[in-house]
Amino acid sequence: MTRTASDTMPSGTTGGTPQILLSHHLKQLKLPTVLREYEKVARECAESGVDHPRYLLRLIELELIDRERRTVERRIRAARFPAVKSFDTFDFTAIPGLNKMLVLELARCEYILRRDNIIALGNSGTGKTHVALALGLAACQKGFTVTFTTAASLVSQLLEARDERRLLKLQRDLASVKLLIIDELGYVPLSSTGAELLFETFSQRYERGSTIVTSNLPFEDWTSVLGSERLTGALLDRLTHHVSILTMNGDSYRLKQSAARRRNPSSGAEQNQATQTVDPDTGEILTP
Repeated sequence: MTRTASDTMPSGTTGGTPQILLSHHLKQLKLPTVLREYEKVARECAESGVDHPRYLLRLIELELIDRERRTVERRIRAARFPAVKSFDTFDFTAIPGLNKMLVLELARCEYILRRDNIIALGNSGTGKTHVALALGLAACQKGFTVTFTTAASLVSQLLEARDERRLLKLQRDLASVKLLIIDELGYVPLSSTGAELLFETFSQRYERGSTIVTSNLPFEDWTSVLGSERLTGALLDRLTHHVSILTMNGDSYRLKQSAARRRNPSSGAEQNQATQTVDPDTGEILTP
């Protein structure tokens, strides 16, 4: 018996409710952008005389673009950034000693492929956290997994995990992430146990993943935080083997704003608005 075209086609293509079936199938295939855009794109292609292959190409390209956007958003959420920062809002002129070309080169994320590290050293309020966050965002956009934490928070997590007998799992998770950002090393002295656990974290990532560390202390003062010259030396040996060091010494944004307020206590609201500055670490607008 001869089979007709209708005999070989899926039933949904010959039924009376193609939109409902199409919606169902696209949801099953997890193509939300195609579901959302196919009617609009069909109208545009019909008006422009675009053929069916190019119509399908437009839809698939939209799906791929939207899927990548959603994937990046998931990486950003998983990184647990305290704020999302980019270099578009960073004032390089405020830190003239910072090597801008090096920072922008690092934003290409090739150091992650080499498993190199980055250390940002400088006074409080000079934008170290902003730079770390912007590099973390760039890494998420390039397809790398990122975790952001402060040194004090990380040590607290490690100690808690040890007490709850899940330290090995946490250490595996920290070792597997492509970029680990540890902010504010040096702000809080660590216990001997906490310092040892932090050292283990660096050791487990040595030449396996990239780490960014920000600190307000020069290397010679890290012993005051870690509590042991031997431990500090071993940590720096691993951390600085393949490293880019960003020197970010300068006047604090917050101190500059405080001084400006003292000099101009009666300045008007319009002048205040014109001289607003963004705190490089918190992202908050600093107003006189």
